[in-house]
This record gives sequence, structure tokens and C-alpha cells, in this order.
Amino acid sequence: MSIAGVVIQWFAGNRRDLPWRAPDFGAWGILVSEIMLQQTPVARVIPRLAQWLERWPTPADLAASPPGDAVRAWERLGYPRRALRLHAAAVEITQRHGGVVPSDVDELLALPGIGDYTARAVAAFAFGLRHPVVDTNVRRVIARAVDGDAEAGPPSTRRDHAAMEALLPADAPDARVFNAGMMELGAIVCTARAPRCDACPLADSCRWRARGYPPYTGQRAAVQAKFEGSDRQVRGLIMAELRGSDIPVTAAEVATVWPDAVQRDRALAGLLADGLAVQVAGGFELP
Repeated sequence: MSIAGVVIQWFAGNRRDLPWRAPDFGAWGILVSEIMLQQTPVARVIPRLAQWLERWPTPADLAASPPGDAVRAWERLGYPRRALRLHAAAVEITQRHGGVVPSDVDELLALPGIGDYTARAVAAFAFGLRHPVVDTNVRRVIARAVDGDAEAGPPSTRRDHAAMEALLPADAPDARVFNAGMMELGAIVCTARAPRCDACPLADSCRWRARGYPPYTGQRAAVQAKFEGSDRQVRGLIMAELRGSDIPVTAAEVATVWPDAVQRDRALAGLLADGLAVQVAGGFELP
């Protein structure tokens, strides 16, 4: 049986029951879930997604709210620029697509904040179109099972899509399930630090396993700087102040969130430049 066949069969009996996999979960919900899931664990996304879709069940509902409401509702999902971009995407969908999430990958890519992965994920999972969907988990499974490497190395959109395309079934419904199955396999079995090879449906054909699990010796992507003490941490502290207040936060109040004035001012300037904060009479607030 092909890799696709094995993964599809495994996925049928091992898939997690996640909200966005429900048959009636619409394209807007899938788009929101994909944005929320970027660099955020599933467990943290599920409750926030439910609250978000209850408040804004359509793109038009979100577009009718100020962008600051989206940032406030994002709370501590991290990377709050995603909330601003999702709001901007909702405005574009409402104004240019009649409030309906487009199915075409190029039209999805034209929306603010929508990249290659998200565009193809929405096209595949919301509309059942045949596209290779490649995230970190998929890259890791292909690297190990197909290439015999412990890690996937730095990402390359062209190379990664070609590798998944080579495995993708020709049948669109099967391709959709295979995309989801590969992501699931990487997320819960072929994990980065503790792969459960005894539970892997690809164990018998995995080239990395057959080679004796050699360590990775290739290129690695740049390591992200630690969070503690970083500008990202300071930005998050300032954002927490802004989200928690219904009135402008004064400069004096901002000064209490971090002792290093130079770093604090740099973080605040970055938030203003990114549109995540605005300066008003009396201080600063969400847009």
C-alpha cells in the first residue's frame, strides 16, 4: 500500500475530534482556526475559537467591528498582529468577495496575512480542492519516512510542496484526508523530540528507522531568540495593559510594565508602527 493509503487508513481510526474537522464547520471558521493555530497549541485555540465565532460568525460581522476589538479578543494567543491581519482579511472578504471566503488559492493569497500554507489549507479543508498542504509536522514526517533524515531542515516552499505533491493522491477527497492525516501523524506520533515509532503506521517503510535513526547533520533554520527579557516580552506586557483597559493607558502606566526605559520605548514604538496601538489624548489604546 502507498504511503497515502497507509496514512488515510490510520487517520480514519486515530484522528482527534477537533472542531474544525466537523462536516458543517464553514470556510470562515476554518480560516480563523488556521490563523489561530499558527505557533499556538491546539488546546489554547479551541476555547478562543469558539468564543470568536460566537461573536463574529461571519467575515462581515468581524469587519463591522473596530480592529481593536479583534486584538482584545485575541487575548493571550500570541503574535497579536495575526488578529489585525485577520480583521483586515475580513474587511477584504466582505468588500471584494461579498462576505464569502474565496476558494481559489491566488485569491486567498491576496488577502492580508494569508500565506502559502494558510491559503492551501483553506482551499483543501474548507472546499475539498486538491492542493499539497505542508506544515512543520508534514515536513518532519516526509523528512523521516521518505528521505531518511531526522529533521526536515530549513523550509522551502517550492521543495516542500513538490515533496508533498509527489505523495498526494490524484483523487481530491483522498488528497484532503491525506493532508489532514500527515499533519495528525506528525503532531501526535512522529513528534520532534519523542517520536512514537511503535505506534507509527509508517514504521515498516520509514527510511530513517531503517537507517538506524542517524542524527541530523544538515542545515538548520535560525533559532528564535529566547522570550524572557526580549522585546517580544515587553510588547506583550504593554499589550496586556491596553487590552485590560477601556480607557487610554497613560504613559506613566506604560512605564510601570518594564524597568528598562530604552527597551520599553522601543517596544511601544514597534506596537505603534505595527498598528497594534495608537496614541490618543491621554495615552495609548488599541486601534
